[in-house]
Amino acid sequence: MRELTVGKNDAGQRLDRFVAKALPLLPPALLQKYIRIKRIKCNGQRCQRDQRLQPGDVLELYINDEFFDAPREDNLFLTLFTPKLTILYEDENLLLLDKRPGLVVHADEHEKVNTLINHVQAYLYQKREWNPRWENAFTPALANRIDRNTGGIVMAAKNAEALRILNDKIRDREITKKYLCITVGRPKPPAGKIQCFLLKNEAKNQVSVYHRPAPGAKTAVTLYKTLQTRGELSLVEAELLTGRTHQIRASFADLGCPLLGDGKYGRGAVNRRYGETRQALYSYYLRFDFPTDAGILTPLRGREFQVTDVPFVKKYFA
Repeated sequence: MRELTVGKNDAGQRLDRFVAKALPLLPPALLQKYIRIKRIKCNGQRCQRDQRLQPGDVLELYINDEFFDAPREDNLFLTLFTPKLTILYEDENLLLLDKRPGLVVHADEHEKVNTLINHVQAYLYQKREWNPRWENAFTPALANRIDRNTGGIVMAAKNAEALRILNDKIRDREITKKYLCITVGRPKPPAGKIQCFLLKNEAKNQVSVYHRPAPGAKTAVTLYKTLQTRGELSLVEAELLTGRTHQIRASFADLGCPLLGDGKYGRGAVNRRYGETRQALYSYYLRFDFPTDAGILTPLRGREFQVTDVPFVKKYFA
């Protein structure tokens, strides 16, 4: 329990607004709940959210200590009263999440609060599986990333051992990831392997494609097969054998079949004609191959997970 004493300059304010200013990490909905269930009292008595405070009033706050911290990027998850996650699978070690297009996985210059990792941390905090104030507490982390405008399966580790194993398995290519995408044009041949070299421009967050080794460029290998074609659009499944920035988007654009809706590597006129502002790309399939030891994740060996609701598939290839 902590106490706040109302000074002369704060008198006359509504109680809920005063507490909201004093505890910016406390979600408004949780603040109202705490007033209602008497975890916030005024002068030892039950209070009302709209009562006006007087000089010398003492507020008793039966609220977790972490809500009294100053807002920082690493504790903004506390402001999410209702975390929103689409969970494909969960056990004591990890979460498999279906990230919808438009949501960033980590904070960037445009978004600090509404990120996938913040929703994960808020979810585990509210389940009392994790608290940043626990001694030597591990911070839940994502093992893979997906672009803001791409959707699909993201792996979130609940503990350090799970994160280490996932990172090792991704590095050793013991996890199979497949994507669905819509290309403008028909890939030729309809199935095959794209091998190229990608050089990233950090300033533009864009990659250039080379067909022979170039200084700083990294090898990119993608398997693909065309599943359906309707008019100028093709539904293609792609499997990454390497994990490079914008690998699928840049590789198919170089092939002459850019992704529908891709504003960076695609065709603006075609995107506008279809009204698409996000690349039609979804990481829809994940399989834990694990030919070598997987420690605490061994029960997942051979298991596969798939997203069945991919919006652009239903829209164009129902």
